[in-house]
Order: sequence, then C-alpha cells, then structure tokens
Amino acid sequence: MRRLWILFLVAMLLAACSSPTAPTSAPAKVEPTTAPAKAEPTTAPAETKGGRISVAGSTTVQPLAEKLAEAYFAKNPGVEIDVQGGGSSVGVKSAGQGTTEIGMASRKVKDSELAEYKDMKVYAIAYDGIAIAVNPDVAVEGLTKDQVKGIFGGEIESWKDVGGPDKPIVVVAREEGSGTRAAFEELVMGKEGPAILDRAILQPSNGAVRTTVSSTPDSVGFLSFGYLDNTVKALKVDGAAPTAANAMNGSYPVVRPLNMMTLGEPAGAAKSWFDFIMSDAGQAIVADEGYIAVN
Repeated sequence: MRRLWILFLVAMLLAACSSPTAPTSAPAKVEPTTAPAKAEPTTAPAETKGGRISVAGSTTVQPLAEKLAEAYFAKNPGVEIDVQGGGSSVGVKSAGQGTTEIGMASRKVKDSELAEYKDMKVYAIAYDGIAIAVNPDVAVEGLTKDQVKGIFGGEIESWKDVGGPDKPIVVVAREEGSGTRAAFEELVMGKEGPAILDRAILQPSNGAVRTTVSSTPDSVGFLSFGYLDNTVKALKVDGAAPTAANAMNGSYPVVRPLNMMTLGEPAGAAKSWFDFIMSDAGQAIVADEGYIAVN
C-alpha cells in the first residue's frame, strides 16, 4: 500500500513538471489594425508660374495698358491681365475699394480721394498732353490758352474771333467723370471756371471725340496725344505744337499724368507687371504710343 502511494505521488510530480502553469490569455502588445499613414494632399500644390491681374478705369490709359499687357504676356504667358475701361473716377474707386487690383486715372488723383482711400498708392506710369484738335477744314493753326478757355466756356462762338472764317464753332467735349475732361478743366478752364458750355457735344471716349471732330465741320475738341492721327488737325497752344518733346520741355501747357493705383503696395503678378512698365522696355512702349516716358 505504501509503495502504491509513493508511485502515485511520483506520477503527479512528473505531470506537473511537463505542463508549466501559464495564464490563459497572455497580455498581448496592442497593434493598430491599420498603421497611421503620413498625411498627403490629394493633389500636389502647383508651382506658381502666373496669376491674374484685374485692371479698370481711364479709357485714355486703357489702350496703353493693353499694349503693356500684351508685351508682358509675350514673356510671361502664365499671367492673365484683364484691362477694362469705365473712366478715371471708376479707376480710383475700384482701386481704393479693392474691387480690382489696379485702377487707372488720366488725371491727378484728388486730395479728397486720397483722404477717402488712405491705403491707396498712386504711380505715374507716363505723362500725356491734351491736344486741341479741330476738323481738318478749319482754317486756324493755333490758339492761346485763354482762347481755348473762351471757346469751351462759350465766350467765343465764332471762328472769326480767333483768326478764322465767320462760322460758328461746334464744341465737342468729354462727359462728366472723364479723366481727360477733369484734367482739361483743371489745366485750361481753371478752378474759377467757366464750366464747359452746356451745348457741347459730349462723347464717352477720346476715340469718340476724334471721330466726331473728324466728321463734323467747324468742330473742335480735346483729346489725348495718343489719339492724334491724320483725321484731325492738332492746333498749337501758346505757340507750341502738341508734341511729346514740347510737353517735356514745358513749352506745351496742357500736360497731365497717367496714373495707376493699387490698394497698398503691389505684390505678386501685379508687382512684376509694374516692374516691367517702369523698365526701359515698358517705357519704350509708352513713347512708341505717343505718350511721355517718366524715366
């Protein structure tokens, strides 16, 4: 009996040694079912090679701006420059309010406008003479500045009073809000007036003034140097012919700035275009278009 008990104990010890005790569920290291991926954009950001510039304002500056935009685009095809008209007052307002990146004005920006749009910057990109143009059949070659003022103010009504035939003068002018009109009023009519006469034929652009004067006998109008061609006759004023050279040397008396405005300093594509405009290449285009370069 004692032997059997010993054998039983030995068997139990052998069984315990062959099956070591272990927890039914060993704590496993927690691994995520999906490893966290590095965040990547669905589309890689494109390299900036261009941009869009919106421009609006003076119809005098507009064709010059379009020429400058074409030349710039030839070397920077990724940049889109959208140039629209609307008048100088529109140009000041759109730049001052930031509705366009660049505004255009063919006159001096008023102190009241600078006070209203305190962050607006103004840049003269060229200077422009305002020519007194008549129908080619008008037998007058020149006027004094005072005579021009008298004609557009209604005090001089016949060409005979300024050395021409006894025919009534037909006055053609720009509409209210025009930068060319504002500059003409400031430089010729003066702060004290008189105002441009009510019966003047009003036109919305320099091109329309030129067309009207060229096709209307005995007519006279004022327009930018850049719009002069052989369809009208440009008169001397105070003995000086309306040329860029005379405007630069001060002998021609009716000259105004062509301005561009931005809300704050220009940046990005707008700054790049401005740099081109003020470069030798840009200013050469200014001169080629009949305006006066600023450098």
